[in-house]
Amino acid sequence: MISTKHRFHGHNSLRFVYQKGQTVRAGVGSLKYTLNTRRNSYRLAVVVSKKVSKSAVQRNRIRRRIYEAVRLQEAAITKPYDLVITVFQDNVTTMPSEKLRQDVTYLLRQAKISS
Repeated sequence: MISTKHRFHGHNSLRFVYQKGQTVRAGVGSLKYTLNTRRNSYRLAVVVSKKVSKSAVQRNRIRRRIYEAVRLQEAAITKPYDLVITVFQDNVTTMPSEKLRQDVTYLLRQAKISS
């Protein structure tokens, strides 16, 4: 899991990213991102709809797996970006961790956030 300083807090904190952010899309889902100069480090939120899975246990597992995949790429994220990853498929729960890590890395590279 990522530390609490890298998480969004409050209901309205995602509004800025949804209004001003750019979007890239890959196998796992989409990444909406924007540079936030008011912060010192990146923030990340993972959005998993009930349409993906009705089970809260499954949705939370998806969130934890994506948080971990981003945490492993943490050193490559040097600027204070606000990131929102939206998941569209339920196969993330059974996807091999290496494949999930590759998909998250691809999203970050496509957005030019990591090298």
